[in-house]
Amino acid sequence: MSAGARPAPQARLRIRRAARLLVLDEHDRLLLFRFTFGERPPFWATAGGECDPGESFAEAARRELLEETGLACDPGPAIATRGNDFVTASGEPVTADERFFRIRVPECEIATHGHTELEREIMREHRWFTRTELGDWPEPIFPPEIAELMDREAPP
Repeated sequence: MSAGARPAPQARLRIRRAARLLVLDEHDRLLLFRFTFGERPPFWATAGGECDPGESFAEAARRELLEETGLACDPGPAIATRGNDFVTASGEPVTADERFFRIRVPECEIATHGHTELEREIMREHRWFTRTELGDWPEPIFPPEIAELMDREAPP
């Protein structure tokens, strides 16, 4: 889970490997979850999360997609890599090593019964965003270049 807060400068932060999921429906709307925790202002971000030890980014993408949306789909190849420093929901400052996967699905209901206890606490809301809404939403959306990522093709 990416958060908007930036950690204080430190020596070396733990690298947090994560798969992020750009789930698009047949109307080209993007699925985002609203994150609310601590004293931080709410923000919206994609489904996805940290890779388990020994798990590849693609394996994590497949697992996270099923756990957070109820969708069992092949995520295909990663379309983008992104890194930044942030503070996790548990308060740990980390350096993110994220891979983004784009999954196109038919219009569907999202099942959140696979959420962990922490996810149920901080991800209480989700919705499908149009491209117009992404550009002028009143709360932060992460990453800021999400609309550009939606159009990116997998590298050869």
